[in-house]
Amino acid sequence: MARLFPILDLSLFESGPADRAAFLRDLRYAARDVGFFYLDGHGITLDEIDRLFELSRRFFDLPVQDKLGIEMVNSSQFRGYTRVAGERTRGQADWREQLDFGIEREPVKQNGGQPAWTRLHGPNQWPQALPELRPAILEWQSKVAEVAIRLLKAFAVSLEQPQDVFEPIYGEGANHRMKIVRYPGREQTGDDQGVGAHKDGGFLTLLLQDNVGGLQVEYDGKWVEVEPVPGTLVVNIGELLELASNGYLRATLHRVVTPPRGAERYSVPFFFGARLDATIPLLDLPEDLAAEAKGPASDPENPLFRDVGVNVLKSRLRSHPDVARRHYSDLLKAS
Repeated sequence: MARLFPILDLSLFESGPADRAAFLRDLRYAARDVGFFYLDGHGITLDEIDRLFELSRRFFDLPVQDKLGIEMVNSSQFRGYTRVAGERTRGQADWREQLDFGIEREPVKQNGGQPAWTRLHGPNQWPQALPELRPAILEWQSKVAEVAIRLLKAFAVSLEQPQDVFEPIYGEGANHRMKIVRYPGREQTGDDQGVGAHKDGGFLTLLLQDNVGGLQVEYDGKWVEVEPVPGTLVVNIGELLELASNGYLRATLHRVVTPPRGAERYSVPFFFGARLDATIPLLDLPEDLAAEAKGPASDPENPLFRDVGVNVLKSRLRSHPDVARRHYSDLLKAS
């Protein structure tokens, strides 16, 4: 496990030259070889982690009417609660319930002339029965975004780029997303698909997972368990970073298998994204790195676009057909 999914200490990036060089070497290798690793040295405390898990459990323990009061289908921004089996991956139901959040913004007034993805800007939905959740989620978004920015700068340096090369597209107005997730045990589900095999669409995903397990990564044609390591964040490469590096860095297929009978799994993924109006650049890699970049792997049934807003909206419409039918029927008719 340690060899395939190494534990990297982010604090070494701000350390002396030798530690920094070793960290960058290990980072580039992990991202290119498997696309997943554990991140330590991120500065988030165990108390903060435990508090977020506690609030997540309290939300999912609320009466169903409280959760359905902020159901995602009410939100054209794809924010809010999704009941078990309400989201789909590659057309199949995911056996999990979740509460999705984005960056709090005012909606863009629509006059028919804006790109459709501008409808994704807007507010979150918050449970009235658990007012403590709102400040905790906003604080977590802020803390993990800071970690992600430090890490993305390290990736830029590891590719021999200016460390702020991505700043124009992840700065003000970026479209970060997160969710709290509960996976019920096998006795409550239709099959083993907690969430189906997929790649993440942003720059980086920073995942907080509990001690139950179930996250798996495809490696050399086999599914390998990403076992829980307390206090760490699991990091994986998203398709935007794969696009920018022309496939030098690897966005990897992964999935979550339903927990065994009598168990349940909680996780908190944070998806560090880009501005919806951004276009992903193609980095000018050094000759030795460019020679090893084979181009991004794209699913013909779900092609990648360098226009961020187009990519994000396409993904949301596929994953949540009920929201698509209610708020984006004009696009469905035109397609």
